[in-house]
Amino acid sequence: MNPIRVLVALTVCSIALTSFQTSKEGPAGIEHVIVIGVDGLSPDGIKKAKTPFIQKMIAGGSVKWNVRTVLTSASSQNWASMIMGAGPEQHGIINNDWEMDDHSLPAIVNEADGRFPTIFSVLHKARPDAEIGVVYHWDGFGRLYQKNAVNYDKRFSTEDSTAADFIQYIKTKKPALGFIHLDHVDHAGHHGGHGSAEYYQSVSKADSLVGQILKGIEDAGIMDKTLVILWADHGGIGYGHGGATPQEAEIAGVFYGKSVKKGYEIAQQVYTYDLASTIAFALGIEQPYAWIGRPVKPAFEGLNEPENLWLGEKAVQMPVIFPDRNLYAQAGGLYIDKKPSVKIETKANNGVTRYTTDGTEPDQSSPVYEKEFTVDKTTVVKARSFDEKGNPSQRATAYFRVLNSGSGNGLTATFYPGKELKKLPDFTKTQKETSWTSPEFNMEKERISKLMKAGNESFALRFEGFIQIDKPGKYTFYTQSDDGSKLFINGKEVVDNDGNHGVKEESGSVELKAGKHPIRVEYYNNGGGFWLDAFYKGPGLTKQLIPADKLFIK
Repeated sequence: MNPIRVLVALTVCSIALTSFQTSKEGPAGIEHVIVIGVDGLSPDGIKKAKTPFIQKMIAGGSVKWNVRTVLTSASSQNWASMIMGAGPEQHGIINNDWEMDDHSLPAIVNEADGRFPTIFSVLHKARPDAEIGVVYHWDGFGRLYQKNAVNYDKRFSTEDSTAADFIQYIKTKKPALGFIHLDHVDHAGHHGGHGSAEYYQSVSKADSLVGQILKGIEDAGIMDKTLVILWADHGGIGYGHGGATPQEAEIAGVFYGKSVKKGYEIAQQVYTYDLASTIAFALGIEQPYAWIGRPVKPAFEGLNEPENLWLGEKAVQMPVIFPDRNLYAQAGGLYIDKKPSVKIETKANNGVTRYTTDGTEPDQSSPVYEKEFTVDKTTVVKARSFDEKGNPSQRATAYFRVLNSGSGNGLTATFYPGKELKKLPDFTKTQKETSWTSPEFNMEKERISKLMKAGNESFALRFEGFIQIDKPGKYTFYTQSDDGSKLFINGKEVVDNDGNHGVKEESGSVELKAGKHPIRVEYYNNGGGFWLDAFYKGPGLTKQLIPADKLFIK
């Protein structure tokens, strides 16, 4: 071959490799990226718990308060999306049951080990000498990435040992990319409930570990060259997560350190898979075409929000109807031989709140809320706030159920011990333990907790009774449950919400005549947090919790 042609070919290859490895538009001076991932950390937790170190990062850096997760809002698919720069549709990790040798949806593109490309493997290919390390608390995180792409790979059983090892790793190796996963906040959410004192205490503990990690970076002498990112996989509601609500599917992203704007709130829409893209951007690495993430450029000095950024209509803060939602309990409540008092608080600045009590949607013609009022029957209260330009908030809804005792209302609830249940058991072949009268289809946590055996949180429940239908027509029934549930009317299955999952809603419809109809809801919990609610809607009835005054023992 002509020597000149060889030289040209080598030069072209060198240019191509260089263009893959570096990017001129990225922020200058970032040599290290440290990612602190906290499982189950919600924006609410950061704002309401004692978090001085995270607040320091926010004040001295950039924050996006409503980073959108992928659905479902569970761990595996979201941790995978973070490090893979893409969603479940691309990488194929669709639930927590995913395993390399057991999954239904293959990745759209695979590396040699069968996994979708991660930020670890992409960085390793572009810069083979780069130090890359991962230390994690939840063992499931370790199955999501290419082991041959990292120099350091450790798993520990506690948050303290995980953080201590990660800090020592930073000091000794000064990695180009270090990633830590902490799991204890998610544990507190499942045990004590999101928004509980236990949950906020766990967030404060995470904050103290963040402070230790920041000090470790300083002690390593690399803070002036380091980008620190705080991220999470999901938030939560009640004792779990997995549903499609803002509380579950929004997290906070915090950027701090070298080349990051100070005290800046990011306007650009951000998604959880943008994390990998941002790391690649910060380190000057070209991301694979298969990734769909985009770097969060406006977090960095000298870089603006996208020119084509469209923020839509102004968001108006939603009002709060009291009693507000508490863990899994819906706003409103059950009142036996009492008349509930309804209080609504307007959160929007200079806003006006309008409400309805007849099931219709509140609009500009609905009554203005001025003072507390009482209701004397089962009522669904809906409210919206409107700003000075008439822009509406999202709708707040509260379910007030009013029941007069002595009318034969209620359901027979029966508890069945279980063991690692993965679907509803055959109740005809399962030994029941105890029964009681429940006013509604709901979980009495204290009662059930006392019935569970130590070390076994798997159980099943069966609710049986009759539902009063006042108007004939088509009725739609819903169950929201964690884990599985089914609803039967007249002995026929109407709703199938079975299987292991986080909080999920399924529905089904049936034609019903006026009168009483047998109704049954079956439920099981595999482990961890548990929840069940049953709703219905029909002729003249807005969607609502099936109220106690329409349920009967006989």
